[in-house]
Amino acid sequence: MNIKDQVQRIDNMVSQGDIVNAVKTFFADNAATSDYSNSTTNTKLQMVEKMEGFLGAIANVNGITHHNSIVDGNNSASEFTFDFDMKDGSKIYWHEIIQREWNAEGQVIREAYFNAN
Repeated sequence: MNIKDQVQRIDNMVSQGDIVNAVKTFFADNAATSDYSNSTTNTKLQMVEKMEGFLGAIANVNGITHHNSIVDGNNSASEFTFDFDMKDGSKIYWHEIIQREWNAEGQVIREAYFNAN
């Protein structure tokens, strides 16, 4: 499986805001995630539920910008900026690096988020 192609495909989906389907399409069933606020998931289903809840709380997407991606073997890193107005009146502006580890079948088995600010 060509990891560079997979990274381009998942990053394109994320850029379009199709995050739930990106998880459904590219994550292995046992994929684990972690972020810089110490929130974790241990399965694809948990991540789908987390993303559905998060996306349901967004009032307006001001922008999702994909800056760059790199691939080294079965690891990738993608830089994004996310700008959202939330239904509770708060604003989210994240500039982050998404590090992914991929298996031989081209599925994400680990994803970690790092604050790039």
